[in-house]
Amino acid sequence: MDEPKSLEGGRGSQGLRRWIVGGLAIAWSLYQLYVAYFGVPSPLLLRSLHLLAAFVLLFLTEPLVRGQDGRSPAWARALDFTLLLLSAAIFLYIVANYFTIENRMAQVDPVSTTELILGILSILLTLEAVRRCVSPALTIVMLVFLAYTLLGGMIPAPFGHKGFNLEEIVEIMYLGYRGIFGMPVGVAATYVFLFVLWGAFFEKSGVGEFFIKFSHALAGSTRGGPAKIAVISSAMFGTVSGSAVANVYGTGSFTIPMMKSLGYRPQFAGAVEAVASTGGQIMPPVMGAAAFVMAEFLEMPYIEIAKIAAIPAILYFIAVLAMVHLEAVKTGLRGMPRETLPSLGRTLATGAHLLTPLVGLVYLLTVGYTPMRAALIAIVLTIAVSYVRRDTRMGLRDIVRGLEVGAMSAISIAVACAGAGIVVGATATTGFGLSLTSVMTSYGVSLIAVLTLVAITCLILGTAMPTTPAYIMTAALSVPILVGFGVPAIPAHMFIFYFAVISMITPPVAMSAYAGAQIAGASFMKTGLEASRLGIAAYIVPYMFVYGPQLLLFGAALFLIKPGLVTDLAGIGLLGLALLSQRLRYGPGVLEVGEVLRISARQPRVAVVAVEEPLAKGGGAGSA
Repeated sequence: MDEPKSLEGGRGSQGLRRWIVGGLAIAWSLYQLYVAYFGVPSPLLLRSLHLLAAFVLLFLTEPLVRGQDGRSPAWARALDFTLLLLSAAIFLYIVANYFTIENRMAQVDPVSTTELILGILSILLTLEAVRRCVSPALTIVMLVFLAYTLLGGMIPAPFGHKGFNLEEIVEIMYLGYRGIFGMPVGVAATYVFLFVLWGAFFEKSGVGEFFIKFSHALAGSTRGGPAKIAVISSAMFGTVSGSAVANVYGTGSFTIPMMKSLGYRPQFAGAVEAVASTGGQIMPPVMGAAAFVMAEFLEMPYIEIAKIAAIPAILYFIAVLAMVHLEAVKTGLRGMPRETLPSLGRTLATGAHLLTPLVGLVYLLTVGYTPMRAALIAIVLTIAVSYVRRDTRMGLRDIVRGLEVGAMSAISIAVACAGAGIVVGATATTGFGLSLTSVMTSYGVSLIAVLTLVAITCLILGTAMPTTPAYIMTAALSVPILVGFGVPAIPAHMFIFYFAVISMITPPVAMSAYAGAQIAGASFMKTGLEASRLGIAAYIVPYMFVYGPQLLLFGAALFLIKPGLVTDLAGIGLLGLALLSQRLRYGPGVLEVGEVLRISARQPRVAVVAVEEPLAKGGGAGSA
């Protein structure tokens, strides 16, 4: 998890403002811990207080404009302060009247003038907050759906609807659970915040250093060791972080220079870190925030989502490790000298205790604890086990810092979920998703075409905004379509989730690849293309969720895996290897990559047999 900018320097960290920001952040974290222990009060009360803290901290730390000296001009500071006060008024009104609002009858009880004004302001402020700290593209999408809700009566069939006036839109978006205070913010205010906070404490305990040492000891001496260290350490960080870009900066700051020093091309080094860190969002037990939203969409316990995601996540990292190894073989790169690496036994002896909270968290979720209570206990365990050794001990300063960093890291998630809530509310109210489904089915579009269209939509949204809102919006629009084509809800959601995640390594934006290229001093576009090639398994596996749902293992135990599933897993790895080496050479002939992909698009298992059979006869992989 990266340190929030406002805590490290600039206008938000000077003088009185710095103390106010820190105090509010700590108070926010303490309130969330209180709720985790004593239980959730009114959902509307919790969500309004959550957004109150997020918006106030946002307008304190993200100015409208900055001067060359890092300070804002006086007029901009005055505007920021005005927006801060308006945010407080908007959400404090809900706090003061939550009981009345929860019990009002929609479209029956009138919307007061005060509520109308505050509702309009809440939409405008959410648009501005999203623009500042999430993505201007999400702001544009929100505006489009708001306009569609308002002007639907002027749109012809099949996408037209009766249209909603301004008062009705305010009632939907501000007074209840269908808009700004909808399900996405509910997930952010309960599960996500606590897991982000635990992640902040977990990193403060020194577990990051243990992950790095463990990766060095485990894989450093093998062929391509530095790159494998990056993959393993990023996967381990991903079990607690769930943020791709933060993972790149957290582990890539030392793994990328290490790879470059041993002969890896800069763009390859940056791409390896980007792909591995992006995989952190699909790596249980703590996946990206979108996974918690998925659990709410599917009305399933989060631990079930983590179980479903486990095998595909393992496959993803095995494929990346295999490609890294092949690159090392092709370029003749060797591992690091054994004498320069830490001892595996000593590393485990001095740091394995730090994994106790992670193990405890998984156990608590498995036996039925709520995610909030499990995360709370994990935070307490993290502080407690840090005292086992003097060099990992967390003092009061570390604890306070963890409270502060956790809250600051949650701001963008809360704001993104508020913005996504507006889009979801507009989609549900207008019936846009159902209209889209009826159009698709009436024109006889094939399932593979629909899947590809959904994937492209998700990738486009993901290049312009973070994973969570990209997933939420695509799911709101596309899941009804996929279900209408006979796809079960779980594979449908996982399909969208995967493409929302891998948008982080898909050019032209590819935020994870950009971070990796920045550290590596490489071309951003070359790094992005290299990352897409390394992460090819992530582009193929989602289609297998649909055509072979057993890959997700829902409703089946591990020991009941069918042999065909094992073949599918092996096939994905082989296809990825084929892309990396350009072609597979065996005996007198060559199997071209294009042919492999053409076969796999029609029948993945046939492609696997086509590759496995000649290899089994003594062929090998190499470049032509």
